[in-house]
Amino acid sequence: MDVPFWLWLAVLGLIVGMLAVDLLAHRRAHVIAVREAALWSAVWIAIGVGFGAWVWWSHGAEFGQQYYAGYLIEKSLAVDNVFVWAILFTFFAVPREYQHRVLFLGVLGALVLRGAFIAGGAALIGSFSWVLYLFAAFLLVTGFRMLRQRDEHVDPSRSRTLRLFRRFVPMTDAYHGQRFLVRRGGVLLATPLLAVLVLVEASDVVFAVDSIPAIFAVTDEPFLVFTANAFALLGLRAMYFLLADLVHRFVYLKVGLALVLVWVGVKMLLKVDVLYVPTALSLAVIVTILGVSIVASLRATRGQGRRALETSAAPPFRMASAEETASVEPLWRRRRDHASPTRTP
Repeated sequence: MDVPFWLWLAVLGLIVGMLAVDLLAHRRAHVIAVREAALWSAVWIAIGVGFGAWVWWSHGAEFGQQYYAGYLIEKSLAVDNVFVWAILFTFFAVPREYQHRVLFLGVLGALVLRGAFIAGGAALIGSFSWVLYLFAAFLLVTGFRMLRQRDEHVDPSRSRTLRLFRRFVPMTDAYHGQRFLVRRGGVLLATPLLAVLVLVEASDVVFAVDSIPAIFAVTDEPFLVFTANAFALLGLRAMYFLLADLVHRFVYLKVGLALVLVWVGVKMLLKVDVLYVPTALSLAVIVTILGVSIVASLRATRGQGRRALETSAAPPFRMASAEETASVEPLWRRRRDHASPTRTP
């Protein structure tokens, strides 16, 4: 697939433009309702599907199918990531009106991280073809492990990332609105919102380790790998607000995701020396597995409505009092005062 440099720049410009639109649309902290989340989800999905249609039209059916297979894998794995976010936000009692800002920066960091992972993965495959064996084995092991641990959930109270963050970064124990940093008594402190953002980014590292080998199993074109990842990630914030209260209904989704990882691992293993599985067949298998797991989940939990996750433990962070908020100093005042010489009469 011959991709000119200007097309890379155009795609990056489109992504930056969409991020800017999303930031401006949500610059005011507010609780995002289901209707708003559904509307934004439809917009992001339409953009991702539309880009795939353009790839199909301009570069042929094979590359179009590869893009859609990659996009579907990334989108489905992203749903599992959404559920992890829901657990994190519930455990740390992050106010809903502040969650979008954390997710926006989290997705922005994820885009940069995925870009680095994709570049590294493409370089490894280009230089050492035997890396495909490692990717395939990793996907098979991950898929079987996910099947075995399908009923287990992340436990934020045992997070090593949080313990390390609190050990090395001075922080408050209270939320101060949407602020990630505050200054009190001349000391710069992190707020719990910054700690949650670090945990969101750490969770994406874990999912990137799974998703990047998975998408390389269906396409070895870096342009398709990156765009499928990017357009799947851009809709994650809206998807979170749409699905966060429906986590309890997707009881078989993790089984479906595990089977998808096993399937693409087998496909990659066969592709190396044995048999090339047509992209159309691979896409059909992925759609079938995910479709069956979602339908089976919804049928098994029919009659259950939306409900927020619950946690039995007391949240480790609290909201700042009016007195604490009033004691917060301007964040950059000391730097400006230090930079400006004091005038003497």
